[in-house]
Amino acid sequence: MSHRLLVVPTAHGVGVTSVGLGILRALDRLGLHIGFYKPVARKLPDRSSALVRLTTSLDPPEPVDVETAERQLGEGRRDVLLEAIVERVEEVSRGCDVVVVEGLVPSDDAMYASALNVAIAQALDADVILVGTAAGPPTRVAEHIDIVARAFGEDSANTCILNRVDEACTGALAEALSAEGFHALGLIPERPALNAPRMKEVAAHVESALGARVLLEGNQTGRRMHGVALCAASVRVACQRMQRGTLVITPGDREDIIVTAALAELEGAQLAGLLLTCGIAPSEDVMKLCARAFRDGPAMLLVDDDSFPTAAAVKDMNRGVQPDDRARAELIADTVAGHLDMEWLGRLATSSRQPRMTTPAFRHRLVVAAREANRRIVLPEGEEPRTVEAAAIAAERGIAHCVLLGDPERIADVARKRGVCLGEKVSIVAPRSVRSAYVAPMVELRKHKGLTAAAARDQLGDTVVLGTMMLAQGEVDGLVSGAIHTTANTIRPALQLIRTAPDSSLVSSVFFMCLPEQVLVYGDCAVNPNPSAEELADIALQSAASAEAFGIAPRVAMISYSTGSSGQGDDVEKVAKATELARARRPGLALDGPLQYDAAAIAEVGRKKAPDSPVAGQATVFVFPDLNTGNTTYKAVQRSANCISIGPMLQGLAKPVNDLSRGASVEDIVFTIALTAIQAEQLARS
Repeated sequence: MSHRLLVVPTAHGVGVTSVGLGILRALDRLGLHIGFYKPVARKLPDRSSALVRLTTSLDPPEPVDVETAERQLGEGRRDVLLEAIVERVEEVSRGCDVVVVEGLVPSDDAMYASALNVAIAQALDADVILVGTAAGPPTRVAEHIDIVARAFGEDSANTCILNRVDEACTGALAEALSAEGFHALGLIPERPALNAPRMKEVAAHVESALGARVLLEGNQTGRRMHGVALCAASVRVACQRMQRGTLVITPGDREDIIVTAALAELEGAQLAGLLLTCGIAPSEDVMKLCARAFRDGPAMLLVDDDSFPTAAAVKDMNRGVQPDDRARAELIADTVAGHLDMEWLGRLATSSRQPRMTTPAFRHRLVVAAREANRRIVLPEGEEPRTVEAAAIAAERGIAHCVLLGDPERIADVARKRGVCLGEKVSIVAPRSVRSAYVAPMVELRKHKGLTAAAARDQLGDTVVLGTMMLAQGEVDGLVSGAIHTTANTIRPALQLIRTAPDSSLVSSVFFMCLPEQVLVYGDCAVNPNPSAEELADIALQSAASAEAFGIAPRVAMISYSTGSSGQGDDVEKVAKATELARARRPGLALDGPLQYDAAAIAEVGRKKAPDSPVAGQATVFVFPDLNTGNTTYKAVQRSANCISIGPMLQGLAKPVNDLSRGASVEDIVFTIALTAIQAEQLARS
């Protein structure tokens, strides 16, 4: 039977949905099979359920609507309501280790909520997690939690999570809760970004509350409101308030403030928007003057009310995360998960079950391992905007010390326009200033090919070659390129200057396919067009080792169009021979082939087609017979399943060099940097 966690809010507005998302993310990182259900909702479709669908692979059923629940309670049919809730949770629980159930929010018009939460906890035999905020002195916060807990019975609700905690008070809060007999499962710090609605929500609110009119649409989806600045004083004072994410509220006739906002925007302030009051629109001349600054930038709205009531109305808006706001929902889930007691949550797992490697768990593992590795990674495409932003994120999260190759002024300008800060863990190296230092070492490395100093100097004009030489000389630990270069441009210098590791006969690649349920390893989908049986065996063993290195238990399927001996042909025979060679070299490895993809991936098919296979139906590493099959399959799965694919990660080189897709997102680059840092650490230990 699965564990049931009932997450119970102690008051209105404590962020119970945010906490639920964080608990799900933390449990997923632990590799547990999870479920979610919210028994009763005020409005359908339910926002909590929608956010769970947005941030996980789950598809929770819709709750009972509040009118139905109240009618059943009013008619004395509480048991009927509870039976329906239990039945639904049982359905959700199938195949799950833990199911998170979101309790009802107590309010003046739902006085029954607290009693119903207690009844649900009893009906589900659930562990209760109380959710509150750190509003007030620590002792008072703990006393309030204790009062709510008593309704659940002695020792039935002794675990809690507090939201919006001042980090300076965490020790005092933990001590006060402990004195009342509570375990603080999480103390979630106050973060402005967690409470930052998009401008489209702000615009909708002021339109509803004050009849706002849109003067400039702006980027209402991309810009967020972190704070409000009421600007009615001088331009000198206003300048100090023009910060990123600020909603500027000012009378519409203060055109000096509007022009100041435009100048701030041109300097990279990235304001949330302008909310003009008193029903006065700016003149056409001012609007024309500011047009370039406000194009696709901050929205401009106009209301008839004065500035102070307008500011009060904005303050009163509901800042709850909306069901389509993936970025904020993901940030909330990650932040909450990062501040939970993972050891406590880990004890919910059964000792007999082998955890799967989920996408959140894999990504979390990458970040943690990269931080521990503390490596220097060179990025030859240092002026490319996605690369600059990724370097800043990697440095901020402690993933790696990034070295950007490029013109320092251009890189600084890119960083300013992207709104990122390049801190101490990002170095900028101007290629022109260091290129000559690598001419002699490169000539020495390629002297067997007759490389001259003039030719070396010319080749070092390519920043990928320059970065590869920095790696060869031990000045950096790894290289990531490919956002604007081809795979060949990235790999060729590595093969020439880094060469293969002593125990490797070839270089191959793997993709980490981050599917909704788990992470799979695909190899080789990027390097070797038509490997021989011997090379295919090498690829299989390299891919298995890569899976192990990143915490994925390797069960290797050698993919073919035929399973076992059901088909014949040169291609099938090549896979069969490769399987024999790989088994001979590593007898203890779970490896089998030839296997068709469905026989390798789907348990039911595997049982039918290969009942005696140790891999069929549960493969984690898929080795494809050639590049055509591998590349086609990975792209088909990536696009059809809408999954993230991290890679290709190169295997077999003496030092780590990794390629990017030219369509790589900033997130893709960040995680490839992490992969490279971990590879560098592993190679250093071997």
